[in-house]
Formats: sequence, C-alpha cells, structure tokens
Amino acid sequence: MMKHQRWLPWVFLAPTALGMGLFTLIPIVASIVLAFFQWDIITPPKFVGFANFATVATDSTVQVSFLNTIVFVIVAVALQLGISLGLAVLLTEKLPNWLRSFFRSAFFFPLVLSAASVSVFMKYLFNEKFGVVNWLLSLINVPAVPWLTSPAGSAVVIILVYVWQNFGFSFLLFLGGLASIPTETYEAASLDGATGWRKLVQITLPLLSPTTLVASVMAIISALQVFDQPYVLTGGGPGDSTRSAVMVIFETAFQRLEFGQGAALGVILTIIIMLITALQFRLSKRFVFYQ
Repeated sequence: MMKHQRWLPWVFLAPTALGMGLFTLIPIVASIVLAFFQWDIITPPKFVGFANFATVATDSTVQVSFLNTIVFVIVAVALQLGISLGLAVLLTEKLPNWLRSFFRSAFFFPLVLSAASVSVFMKYLFNEKFGVVNWLLSLINVPAVPWLTSPAGSAVVIILVYVWQNFGFSFLLFLGGLASIPTETYEAASLDGATGWRKLVQITLPLLSPTTLVASVMAIISALQVFDQPYVLTGGGPGDSTRSAVMVIFETAFQRLEFGQGAALGVILTIIIMLITALQFRLSKRFVFYQ
C-alpha cells in the first residue's frame, strides 16, 4: 500500500472526529469540570468542590422534578413499547403490501416532526375552553376536562403526546425483529397445535427479546431527557407537577445563570441514565434469548 493510501482513511474520518471532539467530547468534559465551580458568566468561575451537588440534592424542586421524570419514564415507556409491539405484531399479519407500507409511514411520521411544534398544536387541541378534545367530549355530554390546568390532566396529556410522537421508532425496531424470526418456527408450532396466543408468548416474545432490549434501552434514555412536551404544554405546572429533570437543568443554568448547579444536575442525570442502562444490560443476561 502506498504511503498516501495509508493516510486516506484518516482524512475521511477527520471531519467526523473533529465534529465529535468539538461538539460532544469537549462539552462533556467542560460540563463535568463546571459542576465543581460557581459561575454566572459575569464573574470569574469560583471553585466550590461538591457544594453544587449538595445544593441541588437538597432542593425540593429538584427532588420533585426527578421523581416526576421517573414516574413519567415508567408509564410512558411501558405504553410506548406495548403499543409499538402490538401494532408491529398486527402489521405482520396478512395485509396487502400497500397497506403495510402506508401504516409504516403513518406510524413513523410523527417522529420526524418537531416536538415543540407538535406540543404547540396539541396545546390547542387540549385547551379546556375551545379545544377540539373537550368539544368532542361535549357531544356525549361529558363536562369539560381541565387537561392542562390540573396535575392529573397535565400528566396524562404529556404522556399521550410523547408516546404518540415517539412510538414509531420502537415500532420499526419491532417490525425488523419480527421479520428476522424464521417462519419455520411458527410452522412447526402450528403442527404441534399451538394457537396464536401461545405462539406469541412462547415463540415471538422470546425470539424478539434482543430487539425488546434495544428498544427499551433507547426508549428509557429518551424519556429520561423529556423536555419539549412539558415545557411547551404546561411550563412544568400546575405547580411543579409536570416539571422534568431537564427542565430544571435548563431553568437553573439559562434562567437563573447558575451554570455550576446546572452542570451538576446534568452530571447527576447522566449518572442515573448510565446506571439504569447498565442495570438493563445486567438483567438482560437472564431474560434475553439469542438465536
């Protein structure tokens, strides 16, 4: 191999490596370092050690926001995976190719939309006074529901909007996983007298477990970083009932200019994400079946 050919791969990799270094690695390192300083942009940074972590750990708003996020993750991820898996299984049934392609595109389409623009649109739909949802409910004599002004209603709307916009990705993952299951396995089960439900429980779900692991890991990581929906729909209210962890990070750093505390919150959230992901892979050794 000629000398210039040995350098050719590095030339092609350089733009990607440079971009990752400038926009990913350096900001990560800077955030970790900043978590140990007090800085408001105006005055010089002041080293405070672990004081930022101690401050945010005892902040009631931070505690509520992280609890809200955990509850949101449990409900939203369960709905997202359940709906996407159910639709993927239904779509693998005997349907015309054009209809199958239509549903694939329709279910994935919300994912390409801006989360902020979708949230603005949904805010009008769920408006208590002139929203379409309450108008439809009034047709069956159901009183107006305070969707965005009550803690329970706000949480329901945020979860529904988030799941509607994000289940398409998990849906495509499950479709790919189902397509990789050999048809001979189902044919053999049919000869043994297995019903549709038995095939689902004893064949589909075990063979789909690697896909389920990937889908759940990515869904949980995404849900832990939820921001657009609660920020646009409710602003974290009423009170702090729908305030998420990332909202608190944003408010701390960019509204109160307490960048050190904001960075500390980011580090804590990152550690939580890493621990949950590590736990998922640890448990996967018991529940994931590889062909």
